[in-house]
Amino acid sequence: MTNRAEMTRRDIMKSGAAAATVTLAPGVTLMAFGGTAAEAAGRADAGKRWGLLIDASKCSPDCNDCVTACKTENGWGKDIESDHISPEQAPEWIRKVTLRDKTTGRTTSAPVMCQHCEEPPCVDVCPTGASMKRADGIVLVDKHICIGCRYCMMACPYKARSFVHEAITDQPEQNPRGKGTVESCNLCAPRIDSGRIPACVEACEKAGHSAILFGDLKDPDSPISKALKQYPNAALREDLELNPGVRYTNL
Repeated sequence: MTNRAEMTRRDIMKSGAAAATVTLAPGVTLMAFGGTAAEAAGRADAGKRWGLLIDASKCSPDCNDCVTACKTENGWGKDIESDHISPEQAPEWIRKVTLRDKTTGRTTSAPVMCQHCEEPPCVDVCPTGASMKRADGIVLVDKHICIGCRYCMMACPYKARSFVHEAITDQPEQNPRGKGTVESCNLCAPRIDSGRIPACVEACEKAGHSAILFGDLKDPDSPISKALKQYPNAALREDLELNPGVRYTNL
């Protein structure tokens, strides 16, 4: 048994994660709906690595269905509508960006979210273990032990993480959120764990674009693996050698 005098901050935070209700910031609590992210991570299949292949040629610049679906699924759209938060503080689990070739002037549009790196810098710098990578490659934040230091936000080269500045009401049961914590795209892990596809992928399919392909990168027979072998593709900031689980083609 660990001596109380020898307990580290990490030990304290991890012990607190077992409670049904956890204080995230003074006066703010987050309900542990269905267990913590760490518990869910323990059930991830190490034989898989989930990823996305985004075809920019199929992504319409005026389409934001993937963003809208993510807002609805994870409940962060209400923050943007609130009068109590500035645009600079608004969460952004996924965003549409326009890329322009300086030489030719050609522009393309594509969504950017957490890239679910094989070597995630956010995990390396987290002092409590709240930033984690599941056995199946999904990178997420366990908000029950996140202390809001925001080191992970500074470490992420994709600017894919947001900080919750205001108190949250009407939290989605599958993705509880809380003031004083960091959050980002979790690849819709609760949906994946129940045999469904991410909300952004589903919305893109319904819109008839099929610009986002989801699947198991470890399975050579999966559609995404076959597409990666067949078509030229690239990762954002490949120079960092993070091996993201999100790939792009026709950028």
